[in-house]
Amino acid sequence: MVPRALTIAGSDSGGGAGIQADLKAFAATRCHGMTAIVALTAQDTTGVHGTLEVPPEFVELQLQTVFGDPGVDAAKTGMLFSRRIIETVADFLDAHPVPLVVDPVMVASSGARLLREDAVDVLVDRLFPLAAVVTPNLAEAQVLAGGEGSRRELAEAIHARGAPAVIVTGGHGDEPLDHLFDGVDHVEIPVQRHDVAATHGAGCTHSAALAGLLAHEWPLPAAAREAAVLAARAVEHGHPELGRGDGPVDVLAA
Repeated sequence: MVPRALTIAGSDSGGGAGIQADLKAFAATRCHGMTAIVALTAQDTTGVHGTLEVPPEFVELQLQTVFGDPGVDAAKTGMLFSRRIIETVADFLDAHPVPLVVDPVMVASSGARLLREDAVDVLVDRLFPLAAVVTPNLAEAQVLAGGEGSRRELAEAIHARGAPAVIVTGGHGDEPLDHLFDGVDHVEIPVQRHDVAATHGAGCTHSAALAGLLAHEWPLPAAAREAAVLAARAVEHGHPELGRGDGPVDVLAA
């Protein structure tokens, strides 16, 4: 049976990030993709122009429905926006555990805030312990760790806050490396960078590809390496010609 992968995240009306990017990454990893939409954004390549939160009870209904039929083999969270959405999602996943990738999306590449400031601690306290792995970028890792440091130090600090495993991704900063820490072993994963002005959706693509590979029951280190390759290729084959801002990645062309 084809593996079933679920994204719990926001919709990007421009098609570059969010659930739209996640579904493409699920397809690229040969999974059947499903969605539980927590927010709608009016978004293009230049930024987020509006956000509409989905009522938590309807988020829960989406989760109940897809877990019941067709079922879920792995899931990822992306933009969760508010405390009450995080609490709803955490309550449900606590009762329905599956391999979970938590992408702690806080700020869009355009600078728009995608997670309210009062929701960060709830995300850490409620959702991190349920995750198989948490995948912050460098800026998110610094917020979660409470300061700057090497990727190794940041990963250790986030693990100490309750995440069973952490990948500090390598799309930002000087070193093109993803750093995986599972509480015991540190693994550095080289990341190929491409000078293409089309990185919109790269982080979503990485975490969704990782979830798709976990749905196939790949071990975490192998899944982390392959997700890094898929995300890099998605940037390489991205579309800088689309829109006036940072163009979308293309994982299906990769």
